[in-house]
Amino acid sequence: MASSPRKKDIILTVAVIVLLGLVGFRGVKCSRTGKVLESASSFSYEAINCRKHSASLTDFGGVGDGSTSNTMAFLKAIEYLKQFESDGGSQLIVPPGKWLTGSFNLTSSHFTLFLHKDAIILASQDEKEYPLIPYLPSYGRGRDAVGPRYAAFIFGTNLTDVVITGNNGTIDGQGASWWDKFRKNELNYTRPYLIEILYSDQVQISNLTLVNSPTWFVHPVYSSNLLVLSLTILAPIDSPNTDGINPDSCTNVRIEDCYVVSGDDCIAVKSGWDQYGINFGMPTKHVIIRRLTCISPDSAVIAIGSEMSGGIKDVRAEDIVAINSEAAVRIKTSPGRGGYVKDIFARRFQMDTMKYVFWMTGAYGSHPDEGYDPKALPVITGISYSDMVAKNVTMAANLAGIDGDSFTDICISNVTIGPSPKPKNLQWNCTDVVGLSSVVSPPACTLLPDEGENPCPFPSDKLPIDDIQFQTCSYQGNS
Repeated sequence: MASSPRKKDIILTVAVIVLLGLVGFRGVKCSRTGKVLESASSFSYEAINCRKHSASLTDFGGVGDGSTSNTMAFLKAIEYLKQFESDGGSQLIVPPGKWLTGSFNLTSSHFTLFLHKDAIILASQDEKEYPLIPYLPSYGRGRDAVGPRYAAFIFGTNLTDVVITGNNGTIDGQGASWWDKFRKNELNYTRPYLIEILYSDQVQISNLTLVNSPTWFVHPVYSSNLLVLSLTILAPIDSPNTDGINPDSCTNVRIEDCYVVSGDDCIAVKSGWDQYGINFGMPTKHVIIRRLTCISPDSAVIAIGSEMSGGIKDVRAEDIVAINSEAAVRIKTSPGRGGYVKDIFARRFQMDTMKYVFWMTGAYGSHPDEGYDPKALPVITGISYSDMVAKNVTMAANLAGIDGDSFTDICISNVTIGPSPKPKNLQWNCTDVVGLSSVVSPPACTLLPDEGENPCPFPSDKLPIDDIQFQTCSYQGNS
């Protein structure tokens, strides 16, 4: 016999109360003990802030079988947790399982997305699961195609205090179908990034494994106070444009302890494209990169540009391991870019099997449209490389500035480069560059004369992003 309307109301009310009990009163504690809890329902992690409220994806109908869509479960969970934004914040727990979902938006500040170590979030391969959003104003178009672009798999805008972390859980972009369509020129819009955070402050992305992004993996843009820590990023070395970490028009960025295998640059520092980046005028500055390991046979360990029209200043890279990569540090620009690259410091690199160690080019080309001004010349100055060892290198350096717009104040010191079995006859190729060298083997080009014992500078001041204090957040779920 059918239930009466009154009985249905009672059942619905009880269900809502049970759901609220599940997601509203789970135990979340902050401490500084560092104690790690190891069960599926209990754990701890370090974050810039802990949360008062917590919920599991399963509370909203999530099914972790690898084939059931969880798009609505993610949307409902995030929408529900948004109510706690001003009441101690909230966290969404992704438990063990394989969770297939389309793109989702982190709409709440003071929010944490936490992946259990045995959790895998699988990105849908259905283009309809990725809404179209406007192109970035500092780019003037999508990078793959003119016009709008697909939203990132995980994205957020105008947020404060957001953490995406885990005990090394996995986010799988399942990018192969996107790469295939890109190669066949079958896409009408720019591919989605894996994680993109816009116009936000106090962002932590940490302790995750990220694999097979459709294009760039981690793209913070127009944001500040960013921590990108302990990520493992993996993509086939022939996958198109799978850059690892790309801070773009951002201030105060700290990237540490990351391992990247990529089909493109492991890290690319950017700030907008030609006239659009010049007009937007938001530089990237105060960037720390430490303890990075990179494998990228066709691209750079650290690239500056090529989109650098809003300016890039004060990048500090140290204690880097490069294996089978095209270049250790590559500065990419061209007439029409405008902007500047200033005060770039790199030291203590260990390299094995490189096409180049140092690479600068003022002829990168690649313009968004015909509206750029070829007379908008970039300023490249204050580039300092020191304390580096490389072996099995094809060519030590290819440094090419712009005729009439030389790259200046370049300093290279205490660098030893061992040739590959088949090295280039010309080890240093230099044009339109000005600077000096000190204790470099093989000796640098004549445009970088040896100044004897004259170490290149590296900043001794401490940036504010280094003073961030982490809390140990402990979670006790239902048994």
